[in-house]
Amino acid sequence: MSYLTHLDCTGCHLKLKPDKLWNLCPQCNKPLFARYDLERVKNTIKKEELLKRSDHIWRYKELLPVNDSRYMLTLGEGDTLLIKAKGLEAEFNHTGIFIKDEGLNPTGSFKARGLCVAVSRALELGVQSLSIPSAGNAAGAMSAYCALAGIPAFVYMPSDVPHSFKVECTILGANVKLINGLITDCGSIAVREALRYNRFDLSTLKEPYRIEGKKTMGYEIIEQMGWVVPDVIIYPTGGGTGFIGMWKAFAEMEIMGWINQKRPKMVVVQAAGCAPIVKAFHAGKSSADVWQEAYTIADGLRVPAAIGDFLILEIINKSRGTALQIHDNEMLEGIRILGKTQGLFASPESGATIIALRKLLQENWIKKNDKVVLFNTGSGYKYSHLINNE
Repeated sequence: MSYLTHLDCTGCHLKLKPDKLWNLCPQCNKPLFARYDLERVKNTIKKEELLKRSDHIWRYKELLPVNDSRYMLTLGEGDTLLIKAKGLEAEFNHTGIFIKDEGLNPTGSFKARGLCVAVSRALELGVQSLSIPSAGNAAGAMSAYCALAGIPAFVYMPSDVPHSFKVECTILGANVKLINGLITDCGSIAVREALRYNRFDLSTLKEPYRIEGKKTMGYEIIEQMGWVVPDVIIYPTGGGTGFIGMWKAFAEMEIMGWINQKRPKMVVVQAAGCAPIVKAFHAGKSSADVWQEAYTIADGLRVPAAIGDFLILEIINKSRGTALQIHDNEMLEGIRILGKTQGLFASPESGATIIALRKLLQENWIKKNDKVVLFNTGSGYKYSHLINNE
């Protein structure tokens, strides 16, 4: 049973009842956060008990928004490996490097976490059909969970996304519409058609529950590190749901007494051809301008405008973190480094984190004894065409 109590606007802090479908805050149009009775969790659940539970994300069910177990969809998502990256440690002469391998999730990426919870909650609230704009992995994940739930899925993707993503969604039964444009163009059309055809829109941070699935990455990292908070987290950031979700998880854990006040330095990694958060951070801004003519081989990073930009920037600053942009050719180098040192075939987004790590070590921004967690957000197999075309 969920201990969900209400929804809280991240902008104006309007409180809403969670027993109906919501997108953005009806008062200020900012993202909504799910809030829980954390004191009740603290008094009824010991963190050590989690290890005795199932090995997917619903072991955190009290901290997730679905009340009835009949609606807790699962394909085995979560509980991905946190790898002690000895090969990378030797390559970069730094001990304490870890990789959270999200490519092990169903549909091959971390998107399975967020869409599992979002579709489950939508199912519980009686939704009839769902839609999503996506550069690839989110669409595949929503298609999979909609198939499991028996809900029609409508996907809006840029026409130039890799063929593998289109095929995946089609095989999983989704209705796929290809759009000549970027993810933002897909989003506009998805919202318009959702209103017209009475579909519920699952766009990034435009509903409150995808982030709840993504926050489980934060819970898992701390649990897998023996309830010790790492010093640095390096994360490839497009829309930023996972980045924001982990920060939310850390705050919840502190309230429950599972960790202390220490936080990781949070590092945003973006593509040089689409780096709105990096630009805004180094300019000292609290929000980001729309990136013009966005281009990168990393489809998940081709997000010219993130609705949660103000949250991402706030987290970077509060954590004393930083933000870097990585060129496409460097991402391919990062893929190769990770492959030859760790035996992992990673996505270009993940390759970007490898190069970011190297740069931060060279600049001595990462200190000698720092424990660093990198994210492999998705499998490289969907991007194999990039290697073949070099």
